[in-house]
Amino acid sequence: MFKQLGLIGCGLMGGSFALALKRAGLIQSVVGHSQSPASAQKALKLGVVDRVVGTAAEAVQGADLVLVAVPVAAIEATLQAIGPYLSPDSLVMDVGSTKQDVVLGARRALGPQLGRFVPAHPIAGKEHAGIEHASADLYDGCQVVLTPTEDTPAASTEQALGLWTALGCRVRSMTPEAHDEAYAAVSHLPHLLAFAMMKSIKDQRRGEAFLTLAGPGFRDFTRIAASEPSVWRDILISNRQAMLEQLDHYQQALKAFESALIAEDAPALRELIATASAARADWRLGQGSSKE
Repeated sequence: MFKQLGLIGCGLMGGSFALALKRAGLIQSVVGHSQSPASAQKALKLGVVDRVVGTAAEAVQGADLVLVAVPVAAIEATLQAIGPYLSPDSLVMDVGSTKQDVVLGARRALGPQLGRFVPAHPIAGKEHAGIEHASADLYDGCQVVLTPTEDTPAASTEQALGLWTALGCRVRSMTPEAHDEAYAAVSHLPHLLAFAMMKSIKDQRRGEAFLTLAGPGFRDFTRIAASEPSVWRDILISNRQAMLEQLDHYQQALKAFESALIAEDAPALRELIATASAARADWRLGQGSSKE
């Protein structure tokens, strides 16, 4: 049980975290702040937060739990703003989709208080952002990756692990570097490909007509292309090095398919498809060890 959550960022991720805490009976009160006053007031009206304040610093005063649920590009500035006002025993987490830049920013912003911060990435979301889409069940059964550093006390990591577990999540730990490499491959690149697919069709002369003929496969493949543009711009830029490496791997695979088509090499094309099909058939959501 925590006494007070200081919620900075009243959107989908932060709002769902507050609602999940309330549903689980793990929080007594939630104080919210958002760069958008309208979002904060909507969160208050929806019962996501119990009180709204005008600054991030006010939101964390007296809070023993703090969640920074802002775009990755704004995390360092937010941590810098709240650092002097954190309670000595507070647990501070983020929900950013990249981690190396967040940890570097936290190191600069928090200095000797860095030990209070446990970087976290819940693998959850929806196509549509905004507090109106927040729900207490967003994190049910989802995977949460913690990326503690050498400055993170074991007790803080265990506290974060226990909290997310109590919300029904599967928690694993890895280094910030391993996190960013992995999610460039399995999250950030797929988003970029979905964006590129939609753009490639829309830019064609008959693209709009083609889209009227699309079926469930196209719908499923491009679902994530409806994601928030500003959020994904920041994610792709902040993880650009790992993204460029993954794009190189993808282009090599694409070139192999292109070469088989040009050569009308049916056996080679079938082998490429079979390899990919078998890998997808063997894959299971959330499989693997809990630490890397």
